[in-house]
Amino acid sequence: MTISRIRYTSRKQAEQLRGSPFEAVVSITDPTTPEAVLDPMFRRVLRLSFFDAVPADPFMPPPPGMFDHAMAGQISTFIGELHAAPYETALLVHCEWGISRSAAVALFAEALTGAPLEAREFTCDANQWVLEQLLQRHPGLEALPPLPGEERRHARRDG
Repeated sequence: MTISRIRYTSRKQAEQLRGSPFEAVVSITDPTTPEAVLDPMFRRVLRLSFFDAVPADPFMPPPPGMFDHAMAGQISTFIGELHAAPYETALLVHCEWGISRSAAVALFAEALTGAPLEAREFTCDANQWVLEQLLQRHPGLEALPPLPGEERRHARRDG
């Protein structure tokens, strides 16, 4: 069927969640920390390790520990396979603090699949380097985080 919803969170929160075979996980940790300990009921898990940083020179290959094109390919393939699966699934993305890297991957997943992203209004701190590398794999695809406070202002005006 499709990815039915997307959410992102911190490592601490993800490690406390009760897993489900109907929710896949993109688990992002720092290269200096061990893998997150996730509930084994999460059956589909993509584990990546990279720093929450932006390269000093975007025209040079990223230094070790930085997000790169190969990782962008892994994420893109993983999300594409989930979205093409014959069953409905949810997607959870976590990183160490649940603010920057996970928000970037969640925004990309939303743009790629059209699935609703929970707490989208808080993605304004998404790591732009990560998001740009993911979007480069899909020319024409756009995923813009809101400006700080932007969606909350619209919500107040409409309500």
